[in-house]
Amino acid sequence: MKLVVHSPLEGWAMPLTEVPDEVFAAAMAGEGVAIDPTGDTVCAPFDGEIVPVGTARHAVTVRSAGGVEVLVHVGIDTVALAGAGFDWLARPGERVAAGTPLLRFDLDAVARRAKSLATPIVLAGGGIIGARIANRRVGVGDTLFEVDVLKRGKAAKDESAMATARMRVPFDHGLHVRPAALVAAALKPFTCDVEIAMHGRAANARSGVALMALGARCGDTVDVRARGADARAALEALAAVLAPELVASEIPAAPARPAAAARAGRIPGVVASRGLSVGTVARLTQADETVEEKGRAPAEEERALEQALAVLQSHLEGLAKSAEGMRRELLQAHAGLVRDPELARSAAAHIRAGKSAGFAWREATRATASSLAAMEDARMRERAADLRDLERQLLRVLRGAAPASARDLPSLSIVLADDMLPSQFIALDASRIAGLCLARGGATSHVSILAASGGIPALVAAGPSVLDVADGTPAILDAEEGWIHIAPPAAQLDAARRTAEKRAADYAADLALAREPAVTRDGVAIAVKANAGSIADARSAMQHGADGCGLLRTEFLFLDRRSPPGEDEQAAEYERIALAFGGNPVNVRTLDIGGDKPIAYLPLPREENPALGLRGVRTSLAHPQLLRAQLRAIARAASKSPCRILVPMVNELAELEQVRAMAAECAAEVSVEVPPVGVMIETPAAALAAHALARHADFLSIGSNDLAQYALAIDRGHADLARHLDALHPAVLLLIAATVEGARANGRPVSVCGAMASDAQALPLLIGLGVQEISATPGVIPRLKRIVRTLDAGECRKLAGRALEATSAAAVRELLR
Repeated sequence: MKLVVHSPLEGWAMPLTEVPDEVFAAAMAGEGVAIDPTGDTVCAPFDGEIVPVGTARHAVTVRSAGGVEVLVHVGIDTVALAGAGFDWLARPGERVAAGTPLLRFDLDAVARRAKSLATPIVLAGGGIIGARIANRRVGVGDTLFEVDVLKRGKAAKDESAMATARMRVPFDHGLHVRPAALVAAALKPFTCDVEIAMHGRAANARSGVALMALGARCGDTVDVRARGADARAALEALAAVLAPELVASEIPAAPARPAAAARAGRIPGVVASRGLSVGTVARLTQADETVEEKGRAPAEEERALEQALAVLQSHLEGLAKSAEGMRRELLQAHAGLVRDPELARSAAAHIRAGKSAGFAWREATRATASSLAAMEDARMRERAADLRDLERQLLRVLRGAAPASARDLPSLSIVLADDMLPSQFIALDASRIAGLCLARGGATSHVSILAASGGIPALVAAGPSVLDVADGTPAILDAEEGWIHIAPPAAQLDAARRTAEKRAADYAADLALAREPAVTRDGVAIAVKANAGSIADARSAMQHGADGCGLLRTEFLFLDRRSPPGEDEQAAEYERIALAFGGNPVNVRTLDIGGDKPIAYLPLPREENPALGLRGVRTSLAHPQLLRAQLRAIARAASKSPCRILVPMVNELAELEQVRAMAAECAAEVSVEVPPVGVMIETPAAALAAHALARHADFLSIGSNDLAQYALAIDRGHADLARHLDALHPAVLLLIAATVEGARANGRPVSVCGAMASDAQALPLLIGLGVQEISATPGVIPRLKRIVRTLDAGECRKLAGRALEATSAAAVRELLR
């Protein structure tokens, strides 16, 4: 028996493989065709009954009398629209004839907000699809494909084995069509019956339609029951898609599995370098170097230490000569640390006390590393890793080995390690690394920065479970969403590979157009600038199409040294960086230092809460000699290339007036014009005082990271609360809106820097709030520019209005999706 499936829409029929979604393109949701619609009404593809699909309004399923189920899914990622733009014309459970209108949608509105209008029409169950048409125009009622209807009957199952488990739905929009397809794909290799139940209702886990009808939302707990010989194995496969919570019963007990297999599933981590990669696991382990405590004659030990230091310094300087960018700067910094006088003094004291050269060096480096690790600032704590790295390298040299050892990696390795030292990373063949995942570490560590500069997706702080994964295990590392999936089903691996390839192609296309202006479809120009902290950052920014520098962090000149940089050194460096930006404007932020970022030559009191103490302009005004030297240096650089003074953590007008007066005096002292002076808006007080500040400042720059921290009273470094710190919280958006209003009223430009400016999802919202300049991480600039060109500023303003009325950051992100 055959069933003819007619086109439910007017439009252009195309193969599913052309749909820009890995689940539909791979036919994980079912075989079928897709239509790029020109009409706005979905009609019944045959006589049948409308099947409930939970609360979805963007999709409809029709079941024939013979049990064939066909799903019509309007657009891609339209579940995120939460029904906006869709109107039902029929009711679930209603019997309809072929051609009956089922739902209508706003073609223009959905096209603007959805990833794609491509509408898959797929066989969801009850038959086997035959030949189908494609690459032609179709009207409602035209034949799309035929289905051989399966005879209904219950196959015999081995009832002797059953397993049940409780799991949690981890998907943002619940069990909609794509997650349901992933569930079904995970169960394909197994013969057992599997059902998922919640709220007294059960659904066949192999039926996407049945699962959608459950209406399960993100975070809901479901009971999974499997019956058959391979019941336990099926549940273990399903645990890689859903989040297992508690195994309720297992009959019979399954044999023990290797530890690596038991770790299958998603493991969350902190994004350190964005990207998506697919590969196989390569584990790195590193044992501590052993040293003898008791030394020989002090003169011998001193000679041995001096020779080892010379070897290590030569090794690092040699690597630095052939390196570029961040890698070169790091190697040069390490070479300088090798000859640090405090380390030398401490090691010499231990040697005179009868200790060996290795023991003395280890004690010297660990004492300094411990003091850094105890600091409030996460970046200072992570600098302790540099000293541990130098400790390890020198100890290797002392025992006659090379400073760093490299492991031979297979191609497309996803490297897993407890933590990693910069020298270990540098010693690896980067061409063979697909991704990096560390159990510990931080997002601002040198290894994270090296990974980002090399374009390697990386996660940190993923926890000790990643250390139990065996070499060679397939994995997906998603450093966009923040998880690594160990031993995923083959269908997910294939889909992730296609996604990664598409992203790489998209990035290449974006980069090719990165130097073109970013202008919205209705003619609003958006300046996309770069955040920078070195000459290497400036060069990278220009390679990625930056329109200038919205934030030059000057701390790189002041940290890791025993005395402050002089005026001449600063002026030369600022001029060098400004010239690298090719005559585009550069906002040079004055020293943003305080109790949270201490420096050796600037004695600051220890504070219980550094975030609320001496920070930014407060510290600069408390040490005017440092500020004056920096203002003179910026003024000198500005006379050669466009530089502007950006003052951090301004809270009130009096602080700005003091800095402006000093800037005028300093410019006069070096006989140049006063550069424009702007302020960072980083506190609620500054945002609410934006009208007054904008009357006296030449420009405003919103620091989204600190503004969110202070508005939401959540420490940026708080491990447990960090996920709640979201700059898209409506309260933060209201402060941004107030800042823009204050700037606009006084004819002043306003920009946004910080993580929010690099968040592609937030871009339409910023444009809608009236921001016309952003300063982002160089690597994301091409993508941001491309997105700007797809947006309509008028529509963005409407979106921003809705976001300001939302009740949570999650609600805003849902709106943006």
